[in-house]
Amino acid sequence: MFERIVAAVDESEVAERVLATTQELASLSGGEVWIVHVVEREPSKFAVSTAETREEAQVMLDAAAQKLASAGISVHAELAHSIYGYAAREIMGIAAQHDAGVIVLGSRGHGDLAGLLLGSTAHKVIHLSDHPVVVVR
Repeated sequence: MFERIVAAVDESEVAERVLATTQELASLSGGEVWIVHVVEREPSKFAVSTAETREEAQVMLDAAAQKLASAGISVHAELAHSIYGYAAREIMGIAAQHDAGVIVLGSRGHGDLAGLLLGSTAHKVIHLSDHPVVVVR
């Protein structure tokens, strides 16, 4: 089925469901998982700002990976960085790098119009990907 799975997580409420779905897919297929978190930064004239520190992001990512590892899933954690609005491209690059069979990520429930206007990462991944994409709500 899916030998390589890329799962993108963040600090949203849906992240736990993304992990549960990823665990189920990996258990069914015996697949290997790459848990990915993209730290987006917003450049300005004076500095680059982020909503979280690298350390905070790494702690969250490690906790997600540990959850899957404790369930017997072969898992790798990958922290990535991008400019605000380009997380989808970063996720796509990681999926290509690991030859992922499927990408799993969450949606915060915005509709198509809101996703288009707000630049939803899930919306962008769906449209950019040539891989199957599982969007968890």
